[in-house]
Amino acid sequence: MNIIYELYKLGKLAEKRHPMYESSKYAKLMIYIGAAFWAGYLAFFGILFAIGFQGEAVEPYHMLNQGLLFVLVLDYVMRFTFQKPPTQEMQPFLLLPIKRIRLIDALLIRSGLSAFNWIWHFMFVPFALLTVLRFYGLWGVLTYLVGIWMLILINNYWYLFTRTLINEKIWWFLLPVVVYGALAAAVFIPEESPIFDFSMNVGEGFITGNILTFLGVLAVLALMVLANRILLSHLSYKENAKVEDATVKHVSDYGFFNRFGEIGEYMRLELKLATRNKTPKQQVYTAISIVVMFVALVSFTDVYGSGMQTFIYFYNFAIFGVMFLANVMSYEGNYIDGLITRKDSLYHLLLAKFYLYSVLMVLPMILMIPSMIVGKSSFLLCLSWMIFISGFVYFLFFQVAVYNKNTLPLNKKLTARLNTNGTQQVITLVVFAVPLILRFALDAFLGADVTNIIFILIGLGFIVTHRLWIRNVYHRFMAKKYEQLEGFRNTRT
Repeated sequence: MNIIYELYKLGKLAEKRHPMYESSKYAKLMIYIGAAFWAGYLAFFGILFAIGFQGEAVEPYHMLNQGLLFVLVLDYVMRFTFQKPPTQEMQPFLLLPIKRIRLIDALLIRSGLSAFNWIWHFMFVPFALLTVLRFYGLWGVLTYLVGIWMLILINNYWYLFTRTLINEKIWWFLLPVVVYGALAAAVFIPEESPIFDFSMNVGEGFITGNILTFLGVLAVLALMVLANRILLSHLSYKENAKVEDATVKHVSDYGFFNRFGEIGEYMRLELKLATRNKTPKQQVYTAISIVVMFVALVSFTDVYGSGMQTFIYFYNFAIFGVMFLANVMSYEGNYIDGLITRKDSLYHLLLAKFYLYSVLMVLPMILMIPSMIVGKSSFLLCLSWMIFISGFVYFLFFQVAVYNKNTLPLNKKLTARLNTNGTQQVITLVVFAVPLILRFALDAFLGADVTNIIFILIGLGFIVTHRLWIRNVYHRFMAKKYEQLEGFRNTRT
């Protein structure tokens, strides 16, 4: 346990010594307030389920236990947004006289002890106190909550296993797709799904303290930990062995961009960065895969209601901004010294990024064509999101350049230490919250067609004035360039 404590202590010291620590403190306060809000939200749902399931043919805890699979799926999806794989902190310690397997074991234990694995207890604790307590007493409540925690732990290590594989090769995203697709077929195709009965029996076993139920869940948990242990040991050795393929398979100079002068050169640089480096290339594949998956779900299934569909339309168009502009300048931190040696070079780089990622919005528009054909969306709706995101949302993302001092590695994925500025997190939350809240409010009062026109006008306003606000971002960056340079240098790996 000593190594776990040392890792925790060194992690806190690294956070305090990070160049963006001071600028992140107040932003993190907002994040903690948001987390408290969601905790209250989950507690409300726990009470609501306890009251709402009263009067059914079975007890409320039986009803909720039948839906444990849906909770686990939602938990798995949430982890992609909110949970950072612990293996990203391995790199500094691999240089020390510590056995790799001990380091991996410590990181796996830390992952299991993460506070994220307790978030669902804000829903299950009030639910259990209102439903389980009167039949099985405090002991039944305790064993039930321990069992739920073990299921969440299994989900945690399942996420870590699949996320590590997906980071290594994008095609591994098919693994969770196949698993959850098979579970969905088992749930929705039969008239009486065995999944519901199995899930209810597992929950019943937790409440009654059935030793066989706990042993079965414990065995699955041990298998997931072992699978992660083997996988991380193999990949960490492979990544740090520095065995790379130096063979150049295809070279393109993107001569098309020559006609755009210096801005064209930076557009060429951005394309080469995204297609020739391991980490950015993985992000491109991930973005395209997510858009294709969401479009298929929205176009050919009725899984999501109108509210979730609105989020998906927004996310499909914003995905490239989320992947690359939410950390704008982080990849350039590897060679920022050379970029600022010439006047206006960063200004032209920012312009190139804006033009390139605005043009890339055509790709989600093309991929959304099936949803237009089947009538799930309209051309005007997709056009409004495309223009609004190219203007207003990109305007918000580009503000990150002023606060970001963190260099992201171009090729390391498993062992690279990634630090996120709290201000960046707040801007990202605003990017997601404001457009969706504005869309729902305008739809309710003015209707969809008027809302689409308003979104187009807002987006066009920011697109037309893009040189003004990008110039403003550039001047604010240059005003603190030495502070920025120090931060980028100190966070290189």
